[in-house]
Amino acid sequence: MSRIEGLHKEWLSLLPLEERLERTINQQFMIDFNYNSNNIEGNTLTYGQTKLLLLFGDVMGSARMQDYEEMKAHNVGLELIKTMALDKDRSLSESFIRELNKVILVRNYFKTSRDGDYRYEIKVGSYKSRPNSVITPTGEIFDYASIEETPSLMNDLIDWYRSEENTGNLRIAELAAMFHYRYIRIHPFEDGNGRIARLLVNYILLRHNYPMIVIRTDDRNTYLDTLHKCDLLSGAQPFDGAHATLEQVRPLTDYIADILKKKLDMLIKLAKGEITDLVETSPHTIQTETDVSVNVSVNVSVKTKIKELLTQNPRLSSKEMATALSVSTRTIHRNIENLKKEKQIKRIGSDKTGYWHITG
Repeated sequence: MSRIEGLHKEWLSLLPLEERLERTINQQFMIDFNYNSNNIEGNTLTYGQTKLLLLFGDVMGSARMQDYEEMKAHNVGLELIKTMALDKDRSLSESFIRELNKVILVRNYFKTSRDGDYRYEIKVGSYKSRPNSVITPTGEIFDYASIEETPSLMNDLIDWYRSEENTGNLRIAELAAMFHYRYIRIHPFEDGNGRIARLLVNYILLRHNYPMIVIRTDDRNTYLDTLHKCDLLSGAQPFDGAHATLEQVRPLTDYIADILKKKLDMLIKLAKGEITDLVETSPHTIQTETDVSVNVSVNVSVKTKIKELLTQNPRLSSKEMATALSVSTRTIHRNIENLKKEKQIKRIGSDKTGYWHITG
């Protein structure tokens, strides 16, 4: 924890960042966080499809339309928690959490019961109207808070969070981890609880001037095992889990602290120019899950994509454009030359310090 505090001070000393670098960091985080948090819950979009959807609004490939809609809605939720976190005059509330659930789930829908016997309606933004539970690896049923307990436990959670935020007795990783775990043990909604827990972890981090983090989908088993370790320490009763102590949540605190430490270290290196990018998704995941159909579609309309990127940020380098479009820098250079010949773009200034102007 002391190492995190030292890195945090160093990170703050490097702010504000150059505008272009800050924009690049934010854009990459948007892709990585949305992809990983949704993929953990079973969303089928590949990394490449997620990137195209969030950067250009393109819907390509064979994924379910529901998954595209879910990914876009989750990004709206991310923007919502960022806005809320930076508003120091507003405290976290139950109404905000219900609104967040409504945003990421979009609309009411029907779901089939675990045994397949019946269908029931998921009402977005409303606390659960039926019990929810999970089946453990040993086949046992692990219950979350009951319908009757949920409102009072959520009220307790918000009161506890506001009190701890005001007193400042907990370190930031401890506060975020305890909130995440207590919230998950309540499981107040019938869907979207995991995604909301990870969104609210980042709400807490950002609100206290820490960088937001990504729990990677390739680390899903470790993440779930960490939560299970907390379950063993806090016990099976939902009330006890919803009031878990710091020691009972220590596995998750250590897990989140480790991710936060690595994020701070990488951001500092990026700001100092020691590394050139900050991708928080497994390279293996990016390589294997960026499917051929996405890349073919990008190549067909790569000139259009380049113009769209340069409209958003006229100072992008060829390498940055290649990364955004999942193509080679050679492809970028070839299409840039074609765009220049067609007089659709024009370089203003030098190669190193200039920018691109869209002319057609």
